[in-house]
Amino acid sequence: MLRTNLKHILSEEEFKNVIEQNENVMICCGRMGPMCIPVYGIMEEIEGEYKHVAFRDLEFDAPHSHVITNLPECRNFYGIPFTVYFKNGKVVKATSSIQTMEQVTDILNKNFGKE
Repeated sequence: MLRTNLKHILSEEEFKNVIEQNENVMICCGRMGPMCIPVYGIMEEIEGEYKHVAFRDLEFDAPHSHVITNLPECRNFYGIPFTVYFKNGKVVKATSSIQTMEQVTDILNKNFGKE
């Protein structure tokens, strides 16, 4: 399990529930490594500002991580984390590798708006 303060996705069923029950979802699929930890930190920091977005993490090496890693939008990704943004159950954006606060908030604002 990832050592973050985010809610964790621990099964394929939980993944399906999260994207079906929330209009806006950001999932970061990674490890506790130098490219992933900053993205988790950004998510933890802004979670309170974006109450209309469900922020989740998913362990890259978990058996159910295929729900993210096998997405067509992630097909050409090589660096982790894989960060995927869902709106109404559909992928609206996917990124790989480290992201800055500005990059993450730009994606959130463009795809989900800011409340």
